[in-house]
Amino acid sequence: LSIQYARENNIPFLGICLGMQLSMVEFARNVLGLKEANSVEFNENTPDPIIYLIDEFIDASGSRQVRTTTSPMGGTLRLGEYECETKEDSNLRKAYDSSVIYERHRHRYEANPAYREQFESKGMEITGESHGLIEAVEVKDHPWFLGVQFHPEFTSRLQNPNPAILAFVKAAAASQNG
Repeated sequence: LSIQYARENNIPFLGICLGMQLSMVEFARNVLGLKEANSVEFNENTPDPIIYLIDEFIDASGSRQVRTTTSPMGGTLRLGEYECETKEDSNLRKAYDSSVIYERHRHRYEANPAYREQFESKGMEITGESHGLIEAVEVKDHPWFLGVQFHPEFTSRLQNPNPAILAFVKAAAASQNG
């Protein structure tokens, strides 16, 4: 409900990992009209698996990893630092001031690329990608709405905040000052 409220009322939003995933589920249900959209983490039988178990990815060492629902849960994480290509003119690109960033991950569920065209046709843009995996999303007509699959808090420090977190705080402060 809070994600929908932030999206509909132009309130700055930063969704990290599960927060990004839930922002996509919210958008799918309320904008795309996929009322039963969900993550397979919560409903394995959802007719619209917006978020699904990563079945194949390139790991941090460059090796191809394959997973199934029967793989041991401890070995199914996408873990470590990965490259992410940022989309030009996105809030993500502006925050980092770079076309390629490196951020840390710790997750086993990922945005389902089968829904990409539906999301983009209704205004949720894919603004970060890594080897075909969706790393970041933004709502096109929103002043500052960013969901990231990675964990910017892992590298944020008081004297050197992560660019995504700093940009979010600045956007939130600007929205309060009108």
